Amino acid sequence: MPVLLHSGETQWASALKLSCVAMVMFLACPVTSMDVLVPTLINALNGSDVRITCTFTSCYKLDPSKFAMNWTYQETSNSTEEMFMTYKNTYKMIPLKPSRFGERVMFTGNLDKNDLSITISDVQLTDEGIYNCYVRNPPDRIQGHGTIQFAVLTELPPPRDSTIAVAIGASVGGILALLILSMVVVKCIRRHKNQELISDEQKMEEEGKVDGEGGTEEATKNLSLLPEDI
Repeated sequence: MPVLLHSGETQWASALKLSCVAMVMFLACPVTSMDVLVPTLINALNGSDVRITCTFTSCYKLDPSKFAMNWTYQETSNSTEEMFMTYKNTYKMIPLKPSRFGERVMFTGNLDKNDLSITISDVQLTDEGIYNCYVRNPPDRIQGHGTIQFAVLTELPPPRDSTIAVAIGASVGGILALLILSMVVVKCIRRHKNQELISDEQKMEEEGKVDGEGGTEEATKNLSLLPEDI
């Protein structure tokens, strides 16, 4: 038989259902669910092509009609940000022209995989600075932000000399080998001494047994001779 609820009980039940749904949504996708992943530092060689990666995670699927994203550049942390790439609701990333990069910057990510990476070709010394990746993916309320420090090198740093490291490693290995060998030798010597002590103790016990048996035989003979002497 169905149970009838009064209007107040119906409203209370509806409110309870909404609260449960809201709690489930909150646990499944918290307010701070937006997370932008970028490298903190990129060292680029002057004249090379470099990819600057930016990806994000979200509990919500990207909706082209609501999604927003911008790439900006700063010479220093105190400089004004200059936007050089943005997202349009045509599901495309659009480089802004004119910009300091001209035709040298292009989108090389994949929006279906939440990848917002870009590539700068023919890197120049003037490209050095701070790059910001801003992401907004409603219904996420938090705007994601990633910051990359971009350094331009005129030449590759010299390779590290591994000779010293190899020498130190060999020395440490040799010392450890000597220590292990010394411990083995000491252990063998102690074991040999213990074996000698055990052998000596066994000989002494055997000699004591022989002496005891000889004394018993002589006593027996003496006792057997006493009546005859009397």
